[in-house]
This record gives sequence, structure tokens and C-alpha cells, in this order.
Amino acid sequence: MITSRNNQQARHVKRLLSDAGYSRREQLFAIEGARLCADAALSGVKIRSLLYTPQAESAYPAQIALLKEKSESYLEISPEVSKSIGDTQSPQGVFCVCDLLDNRHGLDKILGNKHPAVGYLALENIQDPSNLGAIVRTAEALGISGLLLSEGCCDIYNPKVLRGSMGGVFRLPFYFVGNMADAVQGLVGSGISCFAAVVGDGAVPVTKLEFPPGCVCVIGNEGSGLLPKTVSACSGKITIPMLGKAESLNAAMAAGIIMWEMARAVIRT
Repeated sequence: MITSRNNQQARHVKRLLSDAGYSRREQLFAIEGARLCADAALSGVKIRSLLYTPQAESAYPAQIALLKEKSESYLEISPEVSKSIGDTQSPQGVFCVCDLLDNRHGLDKILGNKHPAVGYLALENIQDPSNLGAIVRTAEALGISGLLLSEGCCDIYNPKVLRGSMGGVFRLPFYFVGNMADAVQGLVGSGISCFAAVVGDGAVPVTKLEFPPGCVCVIGNEGSGLLPKTVSACSGKITIPMLGKAESLNAAMAAGIIMWEMARAVIRT
């Protein structure tokens, strides 16, 4: 059993949870929590190691048994070590170290997908991990074909993103683009409809638009919205009609409404 907070493996897991740069260099990420770790195992994520407390094994016997079976190695840790590692206020005492996911794709995958079930959602400079996690959770639930993320978005392996996504990060395809305006321009040039989500007049209400299969809807930063050049690159503008006095919605809420409208035709069938 690991009982020292200074243990090398314990410090390794803690750093993976808190340092995105270290995670990328190591090509690993860490997950905290019995349910989320088990979800990763069931989703086919490669688990390198499992750390757990005896108390966690008593509280979550089925999850720990699954994780032991799927992990290359496993070690018990003391509750004190668990608290020193954990990103949450009341850690469950279950941590997994995993290979980075094999769900990162280039835009050629979108261009080659001739029969997408729904469309794609593109996110420009979404910086709040809680927002990104909620968006991923909704996208996976509604069958969105994938998420495009600009380089200004927060890390998908951020613990708050992983928890908020409820495992959606493990199953949803991601397309990472350096510059969203350039990516949208290329997609539009290849015949893919891209819609900029904006506030104000001159945009089509999402309730009145029949979203074409394989289209891309683009959501902007929580505070400033989409960059003007990204809006200009899109083939059209959409907006969410509002009856109250609020000028805009939270990014995750707006994304959820737009994704529901994108998925409605498929859900009805």
C-alpha cells in the first residue's frame, strides 16, 4: 500500500490531474472517481494503472473488480494519499491513469463522412471546463457526429470536463483545428453548410431552420461570442429566439438548444 504523499506514483497521478502540459508530454491522462473510471473501462479506454483505497473497494466492489481486470497494474493507497491526489473535495479514493484517447481526427474525416446521423458542433475559445463538459455530455446523448475545437478551447482531459461529460469524452469524436475561421472556410468551400450562432437581428431562428445532414453549427466564447472573421466564413447565421429580457444564454445552454434542433429530425424517426 502507498502511504506517503511523496510517493512517485502518487505525485505522477496528481500532476496528470492538474497539469495539461505534463499530460500531453506523457501521452497519459488521469481519471478520478469510481463511476467515471468504470465508464472509461467499459468505453475501451486503455488503463495503465489503478490506485484505490481499501474503503473504495468496500464501497464500490463491482467497479473496482472491473478496473482490476482492465488495468495493467493496480495498487492500494491510504485515504491520506487519496486526499492529497484528489481534485474533488471528497475524493472517492479511485484513480486511473490512461493512454490519451484515440478519438482525435482531422477535418478529412468530416469531408469523408457521407452519411452523418446528425451534424457537427464547432466550439471557438470555450474556456470554462464546466461548459465544455456539459456540451460534450449533451452532444453524446443527442448523437452529434463530433465536436470541432479551436486551439483556444480548454483541455478535454481537464477533470471538470471529464466529470461534466459523464463519460461522453470517451465516446465522442473530436476534431482539433488551429484557427476556426480557416477551418470553417475550408468546410464551406467543400460544400458543407456551416452556421454561426449569434445574438441579434439578421439571423435565422433555429426553430425555423431545417438543418441539412452533416452541417456544422459554430458556438463562440462565453463572454465575447464568435470572432467576426469566423462569422463571416460561415454560410449562414442562426439565433435562439428569446421572449425574456436576457440578451444571451450560457454557452452550454445555447449549445444544448441548437444540438436538440439539429437532432430533432433524426429523433422523430
